[in-house]
Amino acid sequence: MAKKAKPRFPTQGEILEYIESADGKVTKRDIADAFHIKGEGRVRLKKILRTLLEEGKIAKDPGQALRPSGALPHVLVVEITGVDQYGDLMARPQKWDKPGPPPRIYLSERRRKAPALGKGETALVRLAPEQDRDGLYYAARIIKVLKGAPRTFIGVYHDTAEGGQIVPADKKTRKVFAVDRETARDISDNSLVLAEASERGGRTFRPLARVLENLGDLSQPKSISLIAIHHHDIPYKFPAEVLAEAETAKPPALKSRVDLRKLPFITIDPADARDHDDAVLAVPDQDPGNPGGWRISIAIADVAHYVRPGSALDQEAEMRGNSCYFPDRVVAMLPEALSADLCSLVRGKDRAVLVCHLKIDRDGAKLSHSFERAIINCAANVSYRQVQAELDQGSGQWSRLTGALYRAYQALDQARKVRGPLELALPERRITLNDDGTIKDISVREVLPTHRMIEDFMVAANVAAAETLTRKNVLCMFRVHEEPGPEKMESLRQFLATLGLKLARGQVTKPETFNRLLRKVEGKGSHDLVNEMVLRTQSQAAYSPDNLGHFGLALSKYAHFTSPIRRYADILVHRGLIKALGLGDDGLKTEEIGAFRKMAEDISTAERRAMAAERESVDRYLAAYLSEQVGATFSARISGVTRFGLFVAVEPTGADGFIPMRTLYDDYYDLDDKAKRLVGRRTGKVYKLGAKLEARLVEAEKITGALRFEVLAEGSLPQGLMRPTGYKKHKRKKGKGRRKP
Repeated sequence: MAKKAKPRFPTQGEILEYIESADGKVTKRDIADAFHIKGEGRVRLKKILRTLLEEGKIAKDPGQALRPSGALPHVLVVEITGVDQYGDLMARPQKWDKPGPPPRIYLSERRRKAPALGKGETALVRLAPEQDRDGLYYAARIIKVLKGAPRTFIGVYHDTAEGGQIVPADKKTRKVFAVDRETARDISDNSLVLAEASERGGRTFRPLARVLENLGDLSQPKSISLIAIHHHDIPYKFPAEVLAEAETAKPPALKSRVDLRKLPFITIDPADARDHDDAVLAVPDQDPGNPGGWRISIAIADVAHYVRPGSALDQEAEMRGNSCYFPDRVVAMLPEALSADLCSLVRGKDRAVLVCHLKIDRDGAKLSHSFERAIINCAANVSYRQVQAELDQGSGQWSRLTGALYRAYQALDQARKVRGPLELALPERRITLNDDGTIKDISVREVLPTHRMIEDFMVAANVAAAETLTRKNVLCMFRVHEEPGPEKMESLRQFLATLGLKLARGQVTKPETFNRLLRKVEGKGSHDLVNEMVLRTQSQAAYSPDNLGHFGLALSKYAHFTSPIRRYADILVHRGLIKALGLGDDGLKTEEIGAFRKMAEDISTAERRAMAAERESVDRYLAAYLSEQVGATFSARISGVTRFGLFVAVEPTGADGFIPMRTLYDDYYDLDDKAKRLVGRRTGKVYKLGAKLEARLVEAEKITGALRFEVLAEGSLPQGLMRPTGYKKHKRKKGKGRRKP
């Protein structure tokens, strides 16, 4: 009888692969059992694990659990951050001091009788790594709730026969709350209210809520943006001491500045701009050693003079992080006394500025740059369209100035093309309102050559600021954008294969990698879809004291310098330049330097918060606009494919809606995640990403912004019918990914 073969001892790579692929906690004993390691082999295994630990390839948690280096521990304290579009709780590690955003964490459902968790609460959880189309995420099961947080929400109060009720404005919340009668006195039906969920139960087994504040009638024009503002906890009222500081602020004395009032600076902004924080000027360089070259000056409002470190204005600006822009209002970072007056570079007024002077050659290459604090007096405030009209006609009131600016830009444009930044072409929609707050018009935002001109001037100034701070060894708040991760690149690669497009593996990823791809689909039906998928592949830009470069702009150093009225990061860069160049006593302070990493995380979070609020506000305006057209048919493009249904972008408004899987009555559809499509089991019918279809609007909920559609197709069953005979609810297979569009 032949002897049984002795098991082969695993290699270091196989052991590492086992640890990386494990669903849960892994110990040395688990590895030994998996590879049948016994006796002296355990000593050899111990040495391999020690080597992996020393090389930083794995880490060890309390209890001897092993995990891949960079992965989160198997047990962790997390903080609830909100709810995603499917109603799943999202969380983040309570402590996170590594560069870049933390990995995604989604909480699994808890026991039925356990209290629901809200934003700000913390819990001890057990984590299991998972994969979806966006890469790695963690599924978390709650071990113990550690700390509660006030659960406030925005909702609409209704006076019903059963008593007062509040319907939350968040489309991810399906609860209806009974109202504490004592807190709902004198509140009329259909009022928007700020409420707090109570720990006690309400009438008819509904959860109970108490009204904290009556925000006014829902029909008022500004109620839509108020919902987003409150939902995302965006501060929109300035404290009295902040307003007082702004109103008593004084401009600097002329003698402390370089006098540039005779230079004809002009501002170029949208026609409806409420402030002007940058002014520009370009003249041919008279240096005989630089034939065809240009001198460009970019003057930026000197906000740092008015917003001093540690002041009430500074603390409020840091907390807000940035201004938020809604169709009906701006929630400004700074009070109007500064943003619309002292810091706004209006025509005919002396204004304090920090000026970046650039010297470029005929091909747009920067030869030198410098910064100085000055006083200017703008010659004009003009719009992009005005400037474009003068350039097209070759004449006009400001054509001498704008013509010089445009020729200087043409030189910069040559350098930009050589640099090769990412060239995405995605339409941006603009909502225009009537005086009563209703939508007047939805249009694609106009993109003119003058927009690119000002953009390139600002990018050049931002680069100069980052280079100066780096050269002077002064801490800089960099604007960073890392290259896409391998998981996202692989997901894009698999999707492109379904369109017959190739994206080679093994090459160094550069913006030009994507630009070549985008040029291939230019003018084709897949153009918009491929642009959108390339955008989804990109990492999220953020602020950091570490220079990680800016992938999208193809720049090794980049910082935000040109919008200090609306971004706190720019104020920090201004203070850094003041310190680095000895331009005053109001530069970066020691206490700020120590808090830079925390500030970077906070203002990055504030930026994401503003973007989410702005997007939700637009969704609600579009839902209100379309609520009068329920039953109408629209052309739509599939923008997301999930096992729960189809996300669609509706023309011509660009509104986003959802077609639930249950309304695809003619068949049972399986998700082909790699090809981003649903395939009918019986009919073979395919719904794929980017495909166009006719969709009927079934529901438009203007409070939540939710739009629900159904496919309008030949032979489709009437609304309300169930799935065909033989339909079975299939259990989700492990590893197939989350419900992401």
